[in-house]
Amino acid sequence: MLSQKNFSPQQLSALTAVALSVPIALGIFVFKPVWWIALIALVVIFLGSFALIHYTLKTFIYRKIKLIYKLIYQTKASKREEFYYKNILPQKGIDEVREDVEKWAIQRKEEIEVLQRNETYRKEFLQNLSHELKTPIFAIQGYVDTLLNGALENPEVNKKFLTSTSRNVDRLVNLVDDLDEISRLESGEQLLYQQNFIIQDLLKEVYETLAIKAEEKEINCIIKKGCEQPLTVYADKEKIRQVFINLVDNAIKYGKQNGTVESSFYKIDGMTVLIEISDDGSGIAEDHLHRIFERFYRTDLARSRKVGGSGLGLSICKHIIEAHGQTIHVRSKIDVGTTFGFTLQKRKD
Repeated sequence: MLSQKNFSPQQLSALTAVALSVPIALGIFVFKPVWWIALIALVVIFLGSFALIHYTLKTFIYRKIKLIYKLIYQTKASKREEFYYKNILPQKGIDEVREDVEKWAIQRKEEIEVLQRNETYRKEFLQNLSHELKTPIFAIQGYVDTLLNGALENPEVNKKFLTSTSRNVDRLVNLVDDLDEISRLESGEQLLYQQNFIIQDLLKEVYETLAIKAEEKEINCIIKKGCEQPLTVYADKEKIRQVFINLVDNAIKYGKQNGTVESSFYKIDGMTVLIEISDDGSGIAEDHLHRIFERFYRTDLARSRKVGGSGLGLSICKHIIEAHGQTIHVRSKIDVGTTFGFTLQKRKD
């Protein structure tokens, strides 16, 4: 049985022609009861009506629909598309065309929403980048102007100002280096030099590198009990060192005084190793977690700038781990602490 919602132009023309020709043929038969005359009238009226209705539908309705499809796809029709417009499209019911247009509208809506989110992200990124650059530049400008205006001759001031200027120059250099690092990782220009190495040994080296910072806050950096057994991974050792430095440094910065930074290692499905670094600091609010890996995104602007950093560390971590074909995630609870975890490929024989 035909669906009333999906009549093609031919079916609609035929049904309309039948609805016209049958009553007229019956009327003729009533006034002149000669069956062959009524039959001829039925056939002639049916064919004429069918041809006229079908021509009208194709010319005045499906020609407009064809234009709608061209506007939807916004491209010059290829030979295949022209064949589609001429031969396949006219076979579609009006309801099928409506469904196509609705699907296109939904797709366009999603694309617009993505563009709007990207535009918002772009604006935030540019604002944050501008702020990150202006802070050290204005500081450098202030110190240099002061020195040029006479402070250069004052030995008690000039060295202090030059030291501060040097520190801000280093901050600018680190910011530019981090941006360059992300650009190379995103473009795929940053090659990975993967090798087998014991992941716990690398973490211990990072703990030693950051030992002074940890001692200042009396934070104990440990490996979780039961996770000491050596696990060999296949990755770029120096890139993973960079990830560890960023994550452990953050754990120390935002961890509580006399707290603990704990790292754990787990075998996953025989092919993957999960590494987690946890602190017992103030934690991150849930509504910030989905944006924590964005460039320059800070959950607490004042506090983050106070403790320093370019705001690009977590973004770099994400790009490095994803360049390895792996994933990174975060779990956190206010006043409990934060755990960053990422996966790496198990040793390659």
